[in-house]
Amino acid sequence: MGRDFSFDDCGRAFTCLPAEEPGAAAEALVCNLDSLLGTMTHRLCVGSPPGVWVCSTDMLLTVPSTPGINWDGFQGVRVIEVPGSPAYARNHGVYLTNEQGLVRDIIYKGTEAQIQQCAGPDGTVPLVCGIVFFSSDAAEQLLATHVIPPLDACTYMGLDSGAPPIQLSLFFDIVLCMAGGMTEEGFVKSGGDVSVRSARSVLWTALRGFPLSVACIPNASYDYMTSSASDHIRSLTHLPSSAGHLHFCKTAHSHVDQPCLLEDGSSVTNCLLEGAVQLAAGSVIQHCHLQGPLVIGSGCLLSGLDVGSSAALRGCPLRDVVLQGHHVRLRDLPCRVFTLTGRLDDWQSPVEKATYLNMPWAEFFQRTGVREGDLWDAETPRRSRCLLSARLFPVLHAREALGLQDVLWLLGLAMVPTEQLARWRTAWRMSWQELLPCLDTEAELGARQALFFLQGQHKVRRVLLGRQDSSLLPLARSAVHEGYHKAMLDTLDEVASMAGDAGIAARALACIAEVLGCMAQGEGGLRSGPAANREWASAFGRLESGDIAGGVQELAAERQKWMSRPALLVRAARHYEGAEQILVRQAVMSSCQFITVEQVELPPLGHWVQAVCPARLDLSGGWSDTPPITYEHGGAVVDVAVLVDGCRPVGARVRRIAQPELRLVTLSGTPQGKVVADLVCGELEHLQDYCQPHAPGALLKAAFICTQIVQFPSQTPLHDQLMENFGGGFEVHTWSKLPHGSGLGTSSILAGAVMASLYRAAGKAASTESLIHAVLHLEQRLTTGGGWQDQVGGLIPGIKIGRSKAQLPLRVEVEQISVPDGFTQTLNDHLLLVYTGKTRLARNLLQDVVRNWYARLPSIVQNADALVSNAEECAQALRQGDLMLLGRCLECYWQQKKCMAPGCEPLAVGRMMDALRPHAHGQCLAGAGGGGFLYILTKAPRQKEALQQILANTEGLGNFSIHSIEVDTGGFSVEVLGCDTKDSAHPGGDRAV
Repeated sequence: MGRDFSFDDCGRAFTCLPAEEPGAAAEALVCNLDSLLGTMTHRLCVGSPPGVWVCSTDMLLTVPSTPGINWDGFQGVRVIEVPGSPAYARNHGVYLTNEQGLVRDIIYKGTEAQIQQCAGPDGTVPLVCGIVFFSSDAAEQLLATHVIPPLDACTYMGLDSGAPPIQLSLFFDIVLCMAGGMTEEGFVKSGGDVSVRSARSVLWTALRGFPLSVACIPNASYDYMTSSASDHIRSLTHLPSSAGHLHFCKTAHSHVDQPCLLEDGSSVTNCLLEGAVQLAAGSVIQHCHLQGPLVIGSGCLLSGLDVGSSAALRGCPLRDVVLQGHHVRLRDLPCRVFTLTGRLDDWQSPVEKATYLNMPWAEFFQRTGVREGDLWDAETPRRSRCLLSARLFPVLHAREALGLQDVLWLLGLAMVPTEQLARWRTAWRMSWQELLPCLDTEAELGARQALFFLQGQHKVRRVLLGRQDSSLLPLARSAVHEGYHKAMLDTLDEVASMAGDAGIAARALACIAEVLGCMAQGEGGLRSGPAANREWASAFGRLESGDIAGGVQELAAERQKWMSRPALLVRAARHYEGAEQILVRQAVMSSCQFITVEQVELPPLGHWVQAVCPARLDLSGGWSDTPPITYEHGGAVVDVAVLVDGCRPVGARVRRIAQPELRLVTLSGTPQGKVVADLVCGELEHLQDYCQPHAPGALLKAAFICTQIVQFPSQTPLHDQLMENFGGGFEVHTWSKLPHGSGLGTSSILAGAVMASLYRAAGKAASTESLIHAVLHLEQRLTTGGGWQDQVGGLIPGIKIGRSKAQLPLRVEVEQISVPDGFTQTLNDHLLLVYTGKTRLARNLLQDVVRNWYARLPSIVQNADALVSNAEECAQALRQGDLMLLGRCLECYWQQKKCMAPGCEPLAVGRMMDALRPHAHGQCLAGAGGGGFLYILTKAPRQKEALQQILANTEGLGNFSIHSIEVDTGGFSVEVLGCDTKDSAHPGGDRAV
């Protein structure tokens, strides 16, 4: 049999393991070589001195933890041993060592007494596990021998010089010469023929001076990959649950329609099992595409069977058999050959003592009518007649196509299998020995790859339609790398079209953007950027109108024109993200059903309606309120409404005016501030840029449309709408004392203030819950795509936790957090606000976070879980009045923000936080981070002056300022002020209506 392996046509090194690598950048089957490389790189080699590691690939090795090999004083060569049982050692090699840990001898298939001599105090023996480390000195010395005859015949240099090839063993020719118990004469003379004895003599001279030590790996397990089917099945069904970077599992890289039919202790790798496929414990299926109903009993190994084989398997009771489909090439003729053997069969035992299909050959001959002469030539000696040389397996037939049924009949299940026997006899058959050199490894690997991506397409459907938190990005990378991107894109188009759910379709479009991004291979510019090219407008229009299937189809047609080079691929990816944002907006706008507005008395013409609001501090949970995270994962945010330097910093006022127009005025800082911008909209077309956030007055234009004071688009001109419904137009003034990018929720809170005063000025009233959802709706129309925490923080008084469930329609529920008596004042005394002097550059921050969420990067999914649980812990800290626990929650929250949006801590802010850390229970940048305000929970009360001094003495901070904050327990109010205007920014001046 040599080094050939009966159970995997790609050999022992490339035998697939039932494992997945969750942290891998690209998704791929895990073969034994991957596992060994991972074990060597991340475990055994760690900390070793310079040198050369040699590792055999004909074993399964798991090393559960970093072994911590002691390299102090090491020199020479070191072998690795794994403890095993004396029973296992009977068929393997063991090391005999002395007290100093040096190897005296290597005993292979020793007697019981020899093995017992090697045993340790715990009864285990040191197994040879195929790993050797050569120090750089020893490696150089060994390398130098490759030019010395006859060792040059181990390399192509010697062969090309005409020398006959020599085969040497790593352990018994190279390593053994360094064993302390060896003598030169004994070592050289036991070398067989003259050339090997001569080679051993050279090796003895070169290597004998190096000490050969042994390192024991106590918790490791080692399995040599034998030619026994029982051993192989056991090794694939009794693996550890995890080993380092690998996760071993019952179904690896497989799609199984009915996983409940797979018993524990079975194993499925790289398969597509459709319908009812029942698999008993102790059985393995690899690289198969099968359609049920099928029942596979215990002790089976099925490999390489395609979907066409399923019919032959139905109703055929399989138990304790190895059934394989092989790709074979006979000269230039490719064909498929099926082999069938028993789990207990031995390949090389002579026919008198051996079994075939687990029954004695005589019984097999009797059951099937097959004769010995059918399998072996008359001149084949009896001792050579074994399973390995039996011509059992049909390869070609002159008249008929061969299939799986042409080996299954050998099970002898039919009473009189005359028809199958005749057909079998007339086929050209080969033995396994004859088939081995004809195996077409390239075709086999190609078939495995095609099946891998076929089950991958099913995985895409399963993950997206099942709303699972699995990342598809590694699979996308593999599909692009291996040329399967078209199949991946077609599957994503199909899911987006058929989902009938804006949330699922949005994620599918985000995945298409990822595939296109992968195809650009890091070239073609930044992923984040504009997405309003006219070529895509028609498809976008379809999505906006609610025709998801039609929109997806048009996107796919347009995509074809953008596939030729990286720059176009990246631009196409941006437009797919733009399309995904349209669907996210539609999903979020389902929250409209939670907006209820009632009619109230219309204020008189010219009377101002004013809403003044506090700012908000997010104490934990932010980002979990951001769509799509908030409705796919669920969110929870703890917010506090706060006065900044004693006043409510954000406000809006509205009055009806006689002229049928909309006058939009932005003031600086206060209601009496100077006019910063003054815009008049007299026509409906003046409102059409309401969805471009940077257009003048966009937020206010969107507010008129979302409150339905103005119908847009409409056939009725603006003039007529305003006169008909309100007898004139509206004038809106807005102001904020807070700088742009403050992180205190200004724009959303301002939107709430504008909508509240607009509703009231138009003779309507909305509850605070309605306003929270109305602002969500407005920000989707405005296309800024924000979450809900800002308006919860600024429109609801005091300290509260907002929550949203992982479902659509998106509904935000708010719970007021009751704190112990006096704790609100304690918070006021211990909270301070520092303006960092940095303006947040958040242009692509949201896009990046949403992209990472849609990719379901494991770190982001774990972080989303942690944000929500930290918010609940923070709420508990507030209920208990525990400042230290609250501080820990803030610190934890800041780490979570940095994980969600890397780069949100500018250098100067980091310096500032370092300087303040000794004086704070906890600190965090408000909002998304990147700049704006930093809030600190100080250890001592009333620390404004002290912190001012600390920061003044810290270098490299720029322009900072410290502000007092206090919890606003009164909350915002809407009031009708009459014709005069007065500043109502101070809490004492409110008159609620």
